[in-house]
Amino acid sequence: MIVTEYLAQFLHQKGIDTVFVMQGGMITRIIDGLYAQGSIRIVSMHHEQGASFAADAFSRITNKPGIALATSGPGATNLITGIGSCYFDSVPAIFITGQVNLTEQKGERNTRQIGFQETDIIPIVRPITKAAFAVRCANDIPAILEEAYRVATEKRPGPVLVDIPMDLQKAEIVDSCQSENSGLSISNHSEKPSETLAVFTEELLVNLRKAKRPLVLAGRGVRASGMVSQFQQFVEICQLPVVTSLLGLDVIPYNHPNRIGFIGTYGNRWANFALGSCDCLLVLGSRLDLRQTGADILSFKKGKQVFQVDIDDAELNNRITGCTVVKADLKDFFNLLSSKISHKEIGSGRQSLYQPEWNREIDKKYAEKKDTDELKHIQGINPNRFIHQLAQASGLAKVITTDVGNNQMWTAQSFELTDQQQFLTSGGMGAMGYSLPAAIGACFAQNKVPVLSISGDGGFQINIQELETIKRNQLPIKMVVLNNHCLGMIRQFQDSYFDSRYHATVWDYGAPDFAAIARAYGISSYTVLTTKDIQTGINLLWEDPTTPFLLNVTMDIHTNVFPKTMFGSPITNMESEK
Repeated sequence: MIVTEYLAQFLHQKGIDTVFVMQGGMITRIIDGLYAQGSIRIVSMHHEQGASFAADAFSRITNKPGIALATSGPGATNLITGIGSCYFDSVPAIFITGQVNLTEQKGERNTRQIGFQETDIIPIVRPITKAAFAVRCANDIPAILEEAYRVATEKRPGPVLVDIPMDLQKAEIVDSCQSENSGLSISNHSEKPSETLAVFTEELLVNLRKAKRPLVLAGRGVRASGMVSQFQQFVEICQLPVVTSLLGLDVIPYNHPNRIGFIGTYGNRWANFALGSCDCLLVLGSRLDLRQTGADILSFKKGKQVFQVDIDDAELNNRITGCTVVKADLKDFFNLLSSKISHKEIGSGRQSLYQPEWNREIDKKYAEKKDTDELKHIQGINPNRFIHQLAQASGLAKVITTDVGNNQMWTAQSFELTDQQQFLTSGGMGAMGYSLPAAIGACFAQNKVPVLSISGDGGFQINIQELETIKRNQLPIKMVVLNNHCLGMIRQFQDSYFDSRYHATVWDYGAPDFAAIARAYGISSYTVLTTKDIQTGINLLWEDPTTPFLLNVTMDIHTNVFPKTMFGSPITNMESEK
């Protein structure tokens, strides 16, 4: 069996039926091998970044590694943003790059390049991958692929890259030679759950019982570990209020009685109040980064005991020190908790952790200023109110993707996610251009059920070429462009700190007629100009759930995102509209 045949067989045996590619000279053999296999769907994208984001989203939905392929040189380097997005957001993915023939590689020679498009991608991506393998012997391929799959999926998930020279792609696999340069190191990685988990859990329960203002902060780790239902059962039985990070938005439905809201720099005002004011905080699968806690760490820690469970010990007692922590898989944590719940050690009758006065305080903060009240003096369309309307009409969408910027924050603040919907966005990397190709990956992962993609006008232009991919595959992706005719988040920043000097956000910036662009690709569209047009636009968006549609929503150029945590201030000190 030659290498390309083995690769196709390997993916098939792992249950991976879709790969995302941008064709190129050094991967033509691999793509031809995948086609010959017959059961693997090859999705041709128009840019390697689009392929990488589609693989990212495919993985988040299926919990299997997403696969993206690119040729050597510019193809490989164009994958980098998507690789980084997977790395920072803990998404398992396998990126496969073609490479020039072994005989055309410079090796240790003191020259920049020998083969055309020769680029040593391994050291470039090593800081943003869990592992990177340069194949030097065809017989190494079976072991390398197994190792790549294992590394990508075990412990804290993340991306790996496998670089395969063109000449080896057609080579026969005969026997294992495990060349010294392959980067392969196989060992027994089995690991028992932490012995300290039981002690941690006991201490947590003692403090939760004592707490007057308990709170749970849930991050993406809850969904990544497959523990969404167990998590919801835990907070329901114990009657604990829940706030979520940006990537944890979909671990609890919007209308769930225990859900408080979204926290962070642009979080819901009342949710940040709860986070800043609680006296016992349980953090599950979230890394307590700067945007979650604010820059004032002392204020964040004051008056509260923090308990944190994370699979990556590097995230424990990192920025926020003095926490009670345990390195553990959330599966093990919830298995232990379920046994305690079943023995009625917590959550039943008088042992319920519900604190009515604490919940009334949070409700009062919510009533003082809701998300839809933040922009009372806005000219034109109120984005938070629009997002609520959009959500209420978009129950058919199984996945909601957003870009990065104002659109992302308005969606996080106000979208009414149901228990049947997942939310995808680029968190740690914060990559504009994510939403559209991610919607493609999510749509294929869900067997072409409707997906809702929300973008700003800036981010939408970064991967606008993937409109052709949507049309060609007749994907039921509903695209909403929140068009404020600028790079709004940075423009707001320039208002605050640069005396409204709008370099490269308003000045020297432009966008096309998105509705016309969509029609040029053969996709139906509509432009919302005023609030009176909103319902018509939403009705047209969902008139035919089986086809793509683009809704261009025009907003005033000075439409801001509020509330916003003031730089250097406690997370509870949030700016308002002036």
